[in-house]
Amino acid sequence: MAKLCSFFLVALLVLIQYPLWLSKGGWLDVWELKRIISAQEDYNKKLEIRNFSLEAQVLDLKTGTKAIEELARTELGMVGEGEKFYRITGHSGGMSPNQ
Repeated sequence: MAKLCSFFLVALLVLIQYPLWLSKGGWLDVWELKRIISAQEDYNKKLEIRNFSLEAQVLDLKTGTKAIEELARTELGMVGEGEKFYRITGHSGGMSPNQ
């Protein structure tokens, strides 16, 4: 009789623990959701940094001409008035390697 009672208590304990660990909303789900939230927070921080950078660039473009000049030079290859443009190639000595 004691063996049967012990078996019954162990079975009851397992039945009580099952929803806590394995059912929807149990500890395993909570741990997984915490991991997902942590990864999303890291991604959000990266996006915030990018947004602050873009916001500063927009403000600079609205208020000053230096940023516009820099973008024109780097992205469009424009040269300012009175400036000279030099293109440097990979060959040294001015002669082609075949000569």
